[in-house]
Amino acid sequence: MLGTGSYLPDRVVTNAEVAPAAGVTPEWIVRKTQIRTRRFAAPHEATSDLAIAAGVRALEDAGVGPDQLDYLLVATSTPDSPQPPTAALVQKGLAASRAACVDLNAVCSGFVYALAVARGLLAADPGARALVIAADVYSRIIDVADRRTAVLFADGSGAAVLGPAPEGYGVLEVGLHTRGDAHELIRVPAGGSRRPASPETVAAGEHWFTMDGHAVRDFVLEEVPPAIDALLAGAGIPPGLVDHFVPHQPNGNLLDDLVAKSGLDGARTHRTLERYGNVGSACIPVALDEAARAGAIGDGDLVLLAGFGGGMSIGTCLLRWSA
Repeated sequence: MLGTGSYLPDRVVTNAEVAPAAGVTPEWIVRKTQIRTRRFAAPHEATSDLAIAAGVRALEDAGVGPDQLDYLLVATSTPDSPQPPTAALVQKGLAASRAACVDLNAVCSGFVYALAVARGLLAADPGARALVIAADVYSRIIDVADRRTAVLFADGSGAAVLGPAPEGYGVLEVGLHTRGDAHELIRVPAGGSRRPASPETVAAGEHWFTMDGHAVRDFVLEEVPPAIDALLAGAGIPPGLVDHFVPHQPNGNLLDDLVAKSGLDGARTHRTLERYGNVGSACIPVALDEAARAGAIGDGDLVLLAGFGGGMSIGTCLLRWSA
């Protein structure tokens, strides 16, 4: 990981702003989620705009020019439009004309899944460089009256530049898992080939993001700790040796329980949800970038990433940090 970057929109949205429409109080939001503020994109900003901004910062941090990129991957479940790939728009915005581009949708696990794909591409192409960006604009698909989602989700982007790593550094192990039998826990029902957009789907609210919050919580606490255990076992690393834990940021109370159940109390958990809310696939790279820029991660530290989201998907990754 040669460099990181992130971008959060300027507009700060407080609990007092979202609470009335959701039928809750600001205090209820803090008690249930630990979130206090979030960021919403400006009317002129789309997912590609957020992605470009994070990509620029990651490239600057890495000292890599856009013309040096071989691959550009954008993880998102809120693309600018169904076609073309948002990654193509990002390529144009960055002037990364040499890069092969692709979008990847694993919802909130997207960044880790994209890292895994980039790792495979780079392993087959020694010396190549890839820019992995995760960006989502959830404020456009949230029903403000649905307290299960309206108080949680927000907008943001994070990025990382990947390239050759010293021996023993970089990505050590990756674990990807999908439970398609649980796919209905998180979804946007309409807008695709099964239920194309129509006056009826719009009137029924089928283009809003929906989530069974209690079932998702159960899924995370039952499925993610074993996935983390399997990843660490594969790398031959006991949980007590993990220095940093950078998880998806869905809900503060859920994160507390996940850390304890995964045996990661000894690791430093990097959190941004209190300020930024749940920014979908961007949660992990945003938190990672903030930690890196603060100098919180030292050379040789072991960093565990864990994403989980719609699909239902789980992505875990173990890095040895090179400062």
